[in-house]
Amino acid sequence: MLYFSYMEEAIKQFHTQFLWKASIVNAQKLHHFGTYILNGMGGSHLAADLLRTHKPELDLLVFSDYGIPKLSQERLKKSLFIASSFSGNTEEVLHFAEEVLAKKLPLAVIAKGGKLLDFAVKHTLPHIVLPPTKVQPRSGLGFQIVALATLIGDSALVKELTRLSSRLKPHTLEKQGKKLVADLRGKVPVIYSSAKNEAIAYNWKIKFNETGKIPSFYNIFPELNHNEMTGFDVIATTESLSHKFHFIFLTDSTDHPQNRKRMQVTKKLYEDRGLSVTEVPLESTTPVSEDGNTPFTKGDGRLEKMFSSLLVADWTALHLSRIYGTEAEQVPMVEEFKRLVSS
Repeated sequence: MLYFSYMEEAIKQFHTQFLWKASIVNAQKLHHFGTYILNGMGGSHLAADLLRTHKPELDLLVFSDYGIPKLSQERLKKSLFIASSFSGNTEEVLHFAEEVLAKKLPLAVIAKGGKLLDFAVKHTLPHIVLPPTKVQPRSGLGFQIVALATLIGDSALVKELTRLSSRLKPHTLEKQGKKLVADLRGKVPVIYSSAKNEAIAYNWKIKFNETGKIPSFYNIFPELNHNEMTGFDVIATTESLSHKFHFIFLTDSTDHPQNRKRMQVTKKLYEDRGLSVTEVPLESTTPVSEDGNTPFTKGDGRLEKMFSSLLVADWTALHLSRIYGTEAEQVPMVEEFKRLVSS
């Protein structure tokens, strides 16, 4: 129950992360970049994924592997490389940072501490030090997206993010999460969204995996209509497999009309075959301004929809962990893997 209480408090206080003011050390070494390449693993690239969802026009490549991506020399030289590691000790990110520096390409760092921060200090790199929080990377998305927005110099976005501290109401979303738990008990969650909301669906999956300690999967429209859904065309011999899943459709009124139609048709096909489906709308609870008469903009509304949805996922995963008796906060299997792979 100790870790449950800690995670519960982290969720309730999530909105306060957007009040944090990030500062860039060695900022004088930065100049304007039109493109960005971020390396992060696990929870350390989730903020970048969400930023691309919010600002699809931003030329930001997320690269989660060893080394650096195979791109043209022109693209590499005009990009700012960002090494992002919440702990500062992520093996792949350290490898990335060393290779970028060896090739004398522009490099900046986001980390809470660890070897990566030491690396940034040693080489006087532009960097942002995340707050000394004890939350897990997946729970520190507010800190990380503020840091990223600051690093790329988007002051308007930083202001939008700051306003989320008053717009988001984490405690009011717990009831919705608990309701969803009743549908999910004994089932494997599968999250579906439109392609533009893929990062949100992926974050839902991650929260079920890491907080709930249960299997979970995701896919996107319209692609899944060309392949995955045929795996759920239930017949007597496959019924026992298909009925282990519960589908969560993340609906969005701003999705392409054909994708909204695809979701409804797919939902009907699944339910006709005895599969369970729950729709979870992406919605903003605070009015936004069309004419400047309120302090909130359409951009604020998109951000609120995104993070409110993820808070529902947080609450759902947390209460599932209590039902199943799993440890909600720590990730012992990840730590065990790290020990084994480094030996």
